[in-house]
Amino acid sequence: MQEQFHFSLYHSVGRARRAVLALLMGVVLIAGGLQHLSAQAQMAGLPDFTTIVEKSEPAVVNIRTTAKVAARSGAQGQDPYEMFRHFFGPDFQPPGGPRNGQPQNPRGKPRAEPEERSVPRGVGSGFFISEDGYLLTNHHVVEDATDIFVTLTDAREFKAKVIGSDKRTDVALLKVEAKGLAYLPIGSAKLLKKGQWVMAIGSPFGLESTVTSGIVSALGRETGDYLPFIQTDVAVNPGNSGGPLLNLKGEVVGINAQIVSRSGGFMGISLAIPIEEAMSVVDQLRASGSVTRGRIGVQIGEVSKDVAQAIGLPKAEGALVGGVEPDAPADKAGVLPGDVITKFGDKPIGRWSDLPRLVGETKPGTTSSLEVWRKGKPLTLKVTVAELKADKTAAAAPATGKAAEPATTVLGMEVVPVKEDVQKKLRIKGGVQVTAVEAPASTAGVVEGDIILAVNDTDITTPAQFAKVVAGLDQSRPVGLMVRTGDQTRWVAVRTEK
Repeated sequence: MQEQFHFSLYHSVGRARRAVLALLMGVVLIAGGLQHLSAQAQMAGLPDFTTIVEKSEPAVVNIRTTAKVAARSGAQGQDPYEMFRHFFGPDFQPPGGPRNGQPQNPRGKPRAEPEERSVPRGVGSGFFISEDGYLLTNHHVVEDATDIFVTLTDAREFKAKVIGSDKRTDVALLKVEAKGLAYLPIGSAKLLKKGQWVMAIGSPFGLESTVTSGIVSALGRETGDYLPFIQTDVAVNPGNSGGPLLNLKGEVVGINAQIVSRSGGFMGISLAIPIEEAMSVVDQLRASGSVTRGRIGVQIGEVSKDVAQAIGLPKAEGALVGGVEPDAPADKAGVLPGDVITKFGDKPIGRWSDLPRLVGETKPGTTSSLEVWRKGKPLTLKVTVAELKADKTAAAAPATGKAAEPATTVLGMEVVPVKEDVQKKLRIKGGVQVTAVEAPASTAGVVEGDIILAVNDTDITTPAQFAKVVAGLDQSRPVGLMVRTGDQTRWVAVRTEK
């Protein structure tokens, strides 16, 4: 019996040891697995933002603004005691009676004077770019603000003044009176690549020093504004405007400015101003408080693939001239509606939006070369850049009316000659006017009243010549028509029906 007891105890102890050993092996395997996952994360390049945040956060500020508004006692500026007079008669006096010096209403009673009061206007973000108090934010954050207050992460608050603000780029330069401030190093947006990690710090919905991160989604994103934006999926919300977009070195590569949203909140697309563009503006704001830009006086648009093929342009690149302002630099240089500007100075125009940026960066008074594509070949012109003072809208073109000469039907259009007085007013030569239109021309966007100025590389002078030119074209390729609509000239590509 005793031997049996020792035997059972031995086996019980053995089982316990094996269970403990198995548990220890499991712990080792789990720990090893976690280390493996951590190693995999490190190999995958997942960033640790803690060091960047510690260094960058003190340089990022919360901005709140106030504005002066007119205020009157009583609802909608009315006399608050008018209701009492309705019940107690016109001689009713408010408690204390009329005050000396207070204006009287027609019944001899006091009338409330307009007053001004400060009200909160909005919140945003910003960041210091120097230790002596210069900081950047968005123009729309401080626009129309009466007072601007800057709050640091250590709870210090300063009143800021606007050194200069530029609406076109949405960049504002502010200054607070302080020394020894933390500031952010300036990086380069030109070195960014799609998929690269970036981080934002700001005050979304007034929540100060909020950190979000993501990747660069696209570069050179065009939104119809003056700048090509950096697109990211970093969470940016109202209040983040004006805050920095940082790379993994803690350098500023952009200023968070916009979101693309249907709800008003973050939906995965954020847009930032490239820091090079912003700093170029800052240099001028710091020197003079304003930004000087060049202009040449053209209205431009995109060159489509079909139009490029129709006019013989090797690639669908450049800026298509839709209109030329009379007596503007481009007009004096010889630029014509329908030209495609392919190069400004020594820089090619890849997208049509490149041209206003290149011209805008040019100092007024500078003479530059301008390469245009006209009638199947390049032509170099000389243009002297003028100063952009204000946005101008071209005057509307006069009504064209119908000529009495019989119409000619070509490409689904009935056309007639353009009267001489209309040609003079529109500053054109020749052309034919569309009096009726159907497919294929209507499908391409030609409408009644349009004036056809050219077909591919041939200027149009009469309806008969127009019909002859079209009849001799290769019907397998799109036909390029230079069309004048109102004060705009554009190219359209008409695909002929077989």
